[in-house]
Amino acid sequence: MVHHSRGLRREWVSQGLSQQEAENRIAGLAEDWQTVELDPVDRAMVNYAVKLTQAPQQIDPTDITRLRQVGLDDLAIHDLCAVTAYFAFANRIADGLGIQLEAE
Repeated sequence: MVHHSRGLRREWVSQGLSQQEAENRIAGLAEDWQTVELDPVDRAMVNYAVKLTQAPQQIDPTDITRLRQVGLDDLAIHDLCAVTAYFAFANRIADGLGIQLEAE
């Protein structure tokens, strides 16, 4: 989470959030992602990524439609799917090999 939060913090600050607002959102995501204030695009992407991670067999055309409704095109949907799947894969490899992640 530490590594990924850096990029997310930069993105949110570049979109106009203060450093503290970005920090609060990141802390909220780690604590309970469902309660964090997100714009509709970010909310749709997080919902999709969680579903793809936890129950990939349940992804259906309505999930893709929801992403299109918030403005994602086919390339953005592909990238969201690919990045989510990659991290699921990489984390399972690390977990399966008993790799301990560095604190930072």
